[in-house]
Amino acid sequence: MTKQSSNEEATLKWWQLSLLGVACTIGTGYFLGSSLALHMGGPSVLIVFVLAAIGTFTVYDVLAKMTAEQPEKGSFRSYAKKAFGRWAGFSSGWVYWGSELLIMGSQLTALSIFTRFWFPAVPMWVFASVYAVLGLIVIMLGNKGFDSLENTLSVIKIAAIVMFIVIAVIALMGWIKGTGRAPVFPHTMQSFLPHGFRGLWSAFIFAFYAYGGIEVLGLMAVRLKNLEDAPKAGRVMLLLLTTLYILSLGLAVTIVSWEAFTPKKSPFITALANYPLPFIPHLFNAVLIIAGFSTMVASLFAVTTMLVTLAEDKDAPPLFARKVKEKHPLYAISLTAAGLVASIILALVMPGKIYEYVTTAAGLLLLYNWLFILITSGNLLKLTAFGQIKRFLGMALIGLAVCGTLLHETSRPGFWGSLIFVGVIGCVTLIMQAAVWKKQKRYSRRVMLKRKRGGAH
Repeated sequence: MTKQSSNEEATLKWWQLSLLGVACTIGTGYFLGSSLALHMGGPSVLIVFVLAAIGTFTVYDVLAKMTAEQPEKGSFRSYAKKAFGRWAGFSSGWVYWGSELLIMGSQLTALSIFTRFWFPAVPMWVFASVYAVLGLIVIMLGNKGFDSLENTLSVIKIAAIVMFIVIAVIALMGWIKGTGRAPVFPHTMQSFLPHGFRGLWSAFIFAFYAYGGIEVLGLMAVRLKNLEDAPKAGRVMLLLLTTLYILSLGLAVTIVSWEAFTPKKSPFITALANYPLPFIPHLFNAVLIIAGFSTMVASLFAVTTMLVTLAEDKDAPPLFARKVKEKHPLYAISLTAAGLVASIILALVMPGKIYEYVTTAAGLLLLYNWLFILITSGNLLKLTAFGQIKRFLGMALIGLAVCGTLLHETSRPGFWGSLIFVGVIGCVTLIMQAAVWKKQKRYSRRVMLKRKRGGAH
């Protein structure tokens, strides 16, 4: 018997959740971040993309099981609170909210850069502001508007990757003549692993970034008609993503040398640049904008939902849990909008490298949340021996990816920045525990005692 969700908005079928997962996941982390991975590790990054898919699956698998057993609007934050107490839910929620806001600032900056490809004279802040407003409008439309937009954009993104695969295969067959070297898959150790295992390890984190967004899927899983379909939705989504990622990147490193890829340009535009297809740069630039906007909207949905659940649990001011006409959490959206404005200003004012370090740190914080999801599941789920093996495997893969950031100068400052961020949230949590929560507990006990005495009379 399938378990039905008690949520009145539970209207999603499993395949719709899979599509939404694709929409929330395929973004600039894949279309641009994969270039950085190729630059660091060469064609061997195909290996870490498979390993990252396995690690991502272990996280979503336990998150889906916890959702099926006991659906919670706050998802991983609520489960952390149940497993370890209020401090865990508080810190997990605020770490996620802050890190996602910083990431959205970098996404908006990237979207502005892509749009200036067509309008180079327009200042970046104009585009950033327009995309931010459009994103907030989508969130204001509610779940139906969000679902419809994300489903449409997911189909466009999948179609773009499939189109690249088709064009690349046609190029391999010699039907399109290029100006560069003849296509050949890197089959020697030097061509496949040009920077050794150190380069491969350094690139691991960027493979995980390409799958970032599954925690948003966890927040939306409570809206499934049948909660037991949550694991299936994740499996189908990850199988589709991994197949598309490996095929497209494998073809990219076959039709051009890995040395041609640069961190500031999509590998797909680079791969097809040597072929007489003048429309390709414009088409893929449009896809980059669609991908970036889609993941930004998904992040907006996630941080707004997270803020509402924090407020409902009194881990944020109760004001942010209020809804206008029992539908729109305007106060939560307003705070998210204010944070978004601050993030945009930081992205545009800070020197490039410094903000790059900040957003890398924010990305690492997402992986820390994934790690905590796996730790939490050990307390809340009765896992089989194989389930425990999968859980520890996921923890090991995430740990390897995080440690790999210490091996490259591009990622190293972000690692230390992420530890500082965790330290700050930890200090705030300790202060809340000592100065606020203890007083609330004492007050609650006094109220309970008064009620008992009143009942006795």
